[in-house]
Amino acid sequence: MAAKLKIKKGDNVVVISGEHKGQKGEVKSVQIEKNRAIVTGVNLVSKHTKPSAQNPEGGIVKKEAPIHISNLMLLSPKDGKATRVGRRVNAETGKIERYSKKTSEILK
Repeated sequence: MAAKLKIKKGDNVVVISGEHKGQKGEVKSVQIEKNRAIVTGVNLVSKHTKPSAQNPEGGIVKKEAPIHISNLMLLSPKDGKATRVGRRVNAETGKIERYSKKTSEILK
C-alpha cells in the first residue's frame, strides 16, 4: 500500500526547491506510486513528436513533466503563502480532514 500524500489533484502549490523554485501552479494529476505530481506551467520539457493523424506537422511540443512531491508545498487559501498540511479527525463527522498548519484553516 502506498503512503498517504499531503497533495491532491486540484491543489494550488509552489515549488520550494530545484530548478523551478518559486513557480506556482495547480496540480493536474498525482502519481501516488512514484511520489510525483504534474503541475500546470511547471517543469516544462520539449517533446519531439512524429507526424501523425492528430498532428500531421509533427515537431516539438512543450509538455509538463512530473515533479517530486517533496519539492512542492501547498499554498494557503487564506493568504496565498506556503503552508504545511496536517490531517486530523473531525469530531462531528468522524472523517479525516486536511488543515493548514499555518492558519489552522480546513482545506478543501
